[in-house]
Amino acid sequence: MPTSVNLAVIYYSATGTIAEIAKEMSVAAEKAGAEVRLRKVAELAPQSAVEQNPAWAANVRATVDISLAEPEDVRWADAVIFGSPTRFGNVSAQLKQFMDTLGPLYAQGLLADKVYSGFTSTGTNHGGHESTLIALYNSVHHFGGVIVAPGYTDPAKFADGNPYGTSHTDANGTQPVHDVTRASARVQAERVVRFARRIKAES
Repeated sequence: MPTSVNLAVIYYSATGTIAEIAKEMSVAAEKAGAEVRLRKVAELAPQSAVEQNPAWAANVRATVDISLAEPEDVRWADAVIFGSPTRFGNVSAQLKQFMDTLGPLYAQGLLADKVYSGFTSTGTNHGGHESTLIALYNSVHHFGGVIVAPGYTDPAKFADGNPYGTSHTDANGTQPVHDVTRASARVQAERVVRFARRIKAES
């Protein structure tokens, strides 16, 4: 029997792009044999700001049944895939705030030796795809985690064009998640599960 793998897919999504990619990764990971927890992080923006953007408000309603992430989800996981839209080329405040709550686990060494990976979306083609993922991975270095980026390891990644992680350009809300992004997400999720299984089996 293959070694079991616990995977947490933890994301922040405002208007739904990251939520769609997170779901794609979760399904792919389950098909690869992982037990998956799909979790969103808490919204920090005021309700008035959310309601002023119809897509933002619609995503809140569409994801109401997805549980909020807790530090326990990271402790439980053998691998974690974080998802965030770019915010000025950086990780969103919402996801960063959640990561900052992991301090007690970090202090106990409980974030180390896990597999980590990330995905993102931007409004424009050069709007921070790579810088957001690199910024995310800075925290993983401090965790003592093992970064498993997809690299150019599959034909789908040459179409996607980002070796750091799955990324999507939503053209400021006019470009839904398409087959290229979905294929990249599946490749990344499967790779994360594969490496997490190997590391866990040898530990």
